[in-house]
Amino acid sequence: MDSEEALYLGLISGTSADGIDAVLVRFPEGKPQLQAAHNHPWPADLRTQILAIAQGNEPLDLDAFGRLDVRIGHCFADAALALLQGSDTAASEVRAIGSHGQTLRHRPSGDYPFTLQLGDPTVIAERCGIDVVADFRRADIAAGGQGAPLLPAVHAMLLGRPGHARVVLNLGGIANITVLAADGSVFGFDTGPANGLMDAWCQRHRGEAYDRDGALAASGRVDPVLLRALLDDPYFALAPPKSTGREHFHLAWLAGHPQLVALDAADVQATLLELSARSVAEAIDRHAPAAGEVLVCGGGVHNGALMRRLGELLAPRALVSTARDGVDPDYLEATAFAWLARQRLLGLAGNLPAVTGARGPRILGALHAAPIGNAPAR
Repeated sequence: MDSEEALYLGLISGTSADGIDAVLVRFPEGKPQLQAAHNHPWPADLRTQILAIAQGNEPLDLDAFGRLDVRIGHCFADAALALLQGSDTAASEVRAIGSHGQTLRHRPSGDYPFTLQLGDPTVIAERCGIDVVADFRRADIAAGGQGAPLLPAVHAMLLGRPGHARVVLNLGGIANITVLAADGSVFGFDTGPANGLMDAWCQRHRGEAYDRDGALAASGRVDPVLLRALLDDPYFALAPPKSTGREHFHLAWLAGHPQLVALDAADVQATLLELSARSVAEAIDRHAPAAGEVLVCGGGVHNGALMRRLGELLAPRALVSTARDGVDPDYLEATAFAWLARQRLLGLAGNLPAVTGARGPRILGALHAAPIGNAPAR
């Protein structure tokens, strides 16, 4: 039986691929409690390759695929080992690692739905000397679900308040919302782009990985014609459950709109920020009208221009960081994958069918054992 004092390690790189988040988590009374955290940078060439592949800009043959899977696995192992060293934690103190990996494709619809996360978990287990649980999304997709989002269960544990309707908004590369109803029911889905398109546009036109504090967007003007064309994408009108990623909302998708040609870079960035804010606000208005406040996590919480615009669109609801409720907004997603690893070892479901649309609860993730005798090969 799992002890409440047992440590679990969570690893994830999100759709923005802006670094690998690593956390150590305990579970007093079954609720995740963050103990230590580390953000590990990607090698610049590898991040460039990941983003190019995720957006469909770079073909990948089988040999290149295999090498990439292993290389990403080594980077995830580096992140875990750096966290252990920085927190003075021995590998033997960690019950298991929950590794999400790096998503390269997410296609939960069609004749043969699939999702693909790279980062060879056997490499992580070998180098860290710790059991690794990985591949969390495919069991839900096999059961007819979207495989995403998987965070709402943890949002409910940490941020649900009986008798209070609230929304948790995760602003990563893609935005997703968790609707926590006053009666305790939980619902959620991906609303569309958050930082991903803005990051890609900023990288192309400024050579910078992201628009710091939304400065480029704030210097431009929203183009209403382009904005309307972007919001007309069929994804926004789809009923939940639904999920999406960079394979849909990427620069080639943006370039398919002829209105783009006449605009300068700042005006396009301003329009992309408005797209993110408007699509989030419209989803909350439609699906969580009773919510009195919106709690924000993910990288977008640091984009002042985006937060200000969301605050305007969501008023009179309060818009606050999850930090107000004692939950670190930068490491909530990695914490969720530590929780999912624990669920797998306890033989408990990790998905919420009301969120993903799966036929029922499913145990998520596959176990990859540490070396016999727990002798890591670092």
